[in-house]
Amino acid sequence: MISASDARAVILGCSGTSLTPEETAFFSEVRPWGFILFKRNIGTPDEVRALTAALRDTVGRPDAPILIDQEGGRVQRMGPPHWPKYPSGRRVGALPLDLARLGARLMAHDLAEVGITVDCAPMLDVPVAGSDDIVGDRALGTDPEAVIATGRAVAEGLMAGGVLPVIKHMPGHGRATCDSHLALPEVAADRESLAQSDFRPFRALADLPLAMSAHVVFTAIDPERPATLSPTVIREIVRGEIGFDGLLMTDDLSMHALQGPFRARAEAAFTAGIDIVLHCNGRMEEMREIVEAAPLLAGDPARRAQAALARLSTPAPFDVAEARARFEAAWMTVA
Repeated sequence: MISASDARAVILGCSGTSLTPEETAFFSEVRPWGFILFKRNIGTPDEVRALTAALRDTVGRPDAPILIDQEGGRVQRMGPPHWPKYPSGRRVGALPLDLARLGARLMAHDLAEVGITVDCAPMLDVPVAGSDDIVGDRALGTDPEAVIATGRAVAEGLMAGGVLPVIKHMPGHGRATCDSHLALPEVAADRESLAQSDFRPFRALADLPLAMSAHVVFTAIDPERPATLSPTVIREIVRGEIGFDGLLMTDDLSMHALQGPFRARAEAAFTAGIDIVLHCNGRMEEMREIVEAAPLLAGDPARRAQAALARLSTPAPFDVAEARARFEAAWMTVA
């Protein structure tokens, strides 16, 4: 079990391809549970390996999770020339399940080789007509059952490669009519419609170890607060109706869907029932505010964090060249 002295309930970003002295000192002091990388942090494979090792050194935990958003398509932080291009969720959803699983297994190989152990994928959001393109072709499909099947295959492929999946954005971002990076989406669908479509993929994959919340207001459930900050959504829907008992992290607290001081954002998330808050942009002044509100891991969040890390496994032998040739031949033909 993770003890109170081991980790703080926060995941943080950094500013570049190597740590600054200020970042090294800060991370060593506050001991975040994990870190997240973005394109600004990605240099050569050797540079990424050095960065992931340095991040873990700051907290003194060789198993400290390091996350990345590596979906494929528009959202791929590691890409050419050092890593291959991967297909969008829409293209993955059009593949046979064994090939969707294979693509995720290859992606996990790329990540694990440079010390990344958590991928913020698969996206289980189910888009509808008229929704914002922030989901768009990132979605694995427009039918909940198809999203469930492909989402499961992607998660299995990642885990077979020694990388934990994060299902997102719980309990569903597919109906949002604006980009939560820029503004706060409101979804007016009734609760029955949400249960029949939006919540279904998350309910079906609730056994997976990690999930990310949605910065979306569901007016039929809590008209005042986005899911990330809503005790009603987190407790009644995520933990109750969906039945998710894994580690629940926020989407990025620096997104413009949320307003107010960063400490207040983090406090509201923890009050709502979030286990760990996520801050991505690497801005030191914002991170300092957030960690003021972030407790040390204890109780159920510590149990869930430990259970998630226990799901990491050593990959079985894998013919990467053969698998990559087979996967690329398949997905390049999918429109």
